[in-house]
Amino acid sequence: MADVPLQVISENSASERRVTPSWSISTLKAKLESVTGIPPSAQILSLKTSTGSDAIPVRAADEDVTQLSSFPLVPYAELHVADTRPPGARPNFTDTSGVDKYEMPEEEYEKKSDSVLAWKKAQKLGRFDPNAPNHEKARLEATEQEVRQRGIQAGKRCRVGGEDTRRGVIRYVGEVPEIPNGVGKWVGVQLDEPVGKNDGSINGNRYWGEPSSMKHGVFVRPERVEVGDFPPMDDLEDMEEI
Repeated sequence: MADVPLQVISENSASERRVTPSWSISTLKAKLESVTGIPPSAQILSLKTSTGSDAIPVRAADEDVTQLSSFPLVPYAELHVADTRPPGARPNFTDTSGVDKYEMPEEEYEKKSDSVLAWKKAQKLGRFDPNAPNHEKARLEATEQEVRQRGIQAGKRCRVGGEDTRRGVIRYVGEVPEIPNGVGKWVGVQLDEPVGKNDGSINGNRYWGEPSSMKHGVFVRPERVEVGDFPPMDDLEDMEEI
């Protein structure tokens, strides 16, 4: 008989395998160990031939001589492999925390010609761009100019992003190293309402205020800050109209 393709399913794996009907059950279990990681003595096999059908146990009194042809081997049927070992005795194949990870030395990585680093060098991108210092200087000057033109200073009232619901007080103007690729000036605003992203600190570095569970703080680029007469909004100012 020709080999039959089956879907082998276990707790940690699922794959298509071809089985030979003339194999004994013991032979199949021995081959399944390398697929599922379950030793033959701990395997319980069952065959599910179609959706909704009951699983057919694949077992026999003498598994060394009972051939798989004794069972309905339908192409692409599901062969389920259960593990009878206690959970604590089963290896966890999905936990990689204890696996040593290879890290290529930096000097070796720099010598490779097919790496992302080599591609960036060839394309003159990022720090390999000969004009990179000029680009960074231009960004710094642009944020400085925005700060001056908008009259951004610590202590002034403002609103963020043109939204009246995000009014507050400017508490910080300067660089924020904790923000990735955040070259240039940032404006730290303490919002009137707790609709910010932080409490005035980033990654443990405090820029203003005391630690708080309320998120009144936000750091934005100068172009998003509008300085002006933006007093705290009074939720009761419309009560006279009721």
